[in-house]
Amino acid sequence: MPIMKWDSFKELTTIQDRINRLFDENIGRVRFPDIELAGGSWNPAVDIYETKDSIVLKAELPGLDKKDFSIEVKDNLLTLKGERKFEKETKEENYYRMERAYGSFTRSFTLPTSVDKDRVKAKFKDGVLEVMIPKTEAAKPKQVNIEVE
Repeated sequence: MPIMKWDSFKELTTIQDRINRLFDENIGRVRFPDIELAGGSWNPAVDIYETKDSIVLKAELPGLDKKDFSIEVKDNLLTLKGERKFEKETKEENYYRMERAYGSFTRSFTLPTSVDKDRVKAKFKDGVLEVMIPKTEAAKPKQVNIEVE
């Protein structure tokens, strides 16, 4: 197991993210059936995984267009911002139930230092945003040749 330097700031941001998620999931989405819901807050669901060559972030952004959100990379922080606007086609008093949330959102993710921030690419298709963050050559795994004696 490799020895890694402990980063206390990273630990604090991880704890803060977990606490924010806890409040968003449990308190921010409390619904009362007798009260009409005219708006709300939401955060898009995000999956992050690692491949041999990059770190990939996938975010669900249903009902949004490319112009409704933005991605920014600054100081090892990737920030996804946007807004899902309320559709005004039907009058609010004609709704029987409203469960979809609307409003602006911001999600920020700390990037490891082993990525190339200048080569970040993003694709948006069918309501799913895919952000590819390539690793630097030094961070990619190297195959070690074994000599037989």
